[in-house]
Order: sequence, then structure tokens, then C-alpha cells
Amino acid sequence: MIYSEKVMDHFANPRNVGEIENADGVGEVGNAKCGDIMKMYLKIDNGIITDVKFKTFGCGAAVATSSMATELIKGKPVEDAVKLTNKAVIEALDGLPPAKLHCSVLAEQATKAALADYYRKNGIDPEPIVGKIEDCADCESCGS
Repeated sequence: MIYSEKVMDHFANPRNVGEIENADGVGEVGNAKCGDIMKMYLKIDNGIITDVKFKTFGCGAAVATSSMATELIKGKPVEDAVKLTNKAVIEALDGLPPAKLHCSVLAEQATKAALADYYRKNGIDPEPIVGKIEDCADCESCGS
């Protein structure tokens, strides 16, 4: 499998790793069958994501996509973060091998799950805003 330099960099030097105590939003997605589990923590101030951290259990592509997703939403308004797509994560990483595309979906879902938690904590129904959060269903092609 050939990975881009950006994927290798985010795997070897992941950004924003860790936990945020008293996070404003926490989301966890994954599938024990394929072994990729992502947990994302958000600190939100006046509608802006001021800090974001993640913990990922999985392959190098899962770590890299988590790292890139946090970089793409940090400092952004929650309305922009909700629009993060797996395609944007893949493009920012200069591509992923086909067998690892599901990792970018998990990164998108972890972001949305954390945002949904934030909305719930603020008395807002998240589903009309972030959509339905679904776990990875594509584990047969995972290979990890």
C-alpha cells in the first residue's frame, strides 16, 4: 500500500492527540470488528472550536485521518465543522488507498458525533444539523 507523504507525516506526527477534560462535545465511533475506534473531544467558545483532541485505536490511516480532521476544524465555527466530509479529509491528505477510505468516513463520523454531543448538551436536537451518525459498515474491505 502506498501512502502520501501527508498521510505518513500525520501518522508519524499526529496533531491534537489526547483528551480534553470537561469537553463541550465528545464523540466516539468505530467498529470493534475492524478495530478502528476514534474518540474526538471539542472545546467550543462562542460557537468557535477553540480546541480539539482525539484518541484513535487503529491503523496508520485511521490515526492520519483523525489528525487531519482535527486540523481542518480547529478554529472554525461549529457550522463549518458540521460540513466536514470524508472527501475533504482525503483531499487534505493527498489521497488514501481504496482499502483505507473507510478511515476517512470514521473521521467525519467522529467529528459529527462530537458536534451532536455538543448540541445535545445545549438542548438542541442534533439530528437535523449533523444528520444520523452511523458506525463503519464497510469492515470487510478494511484489512486491519
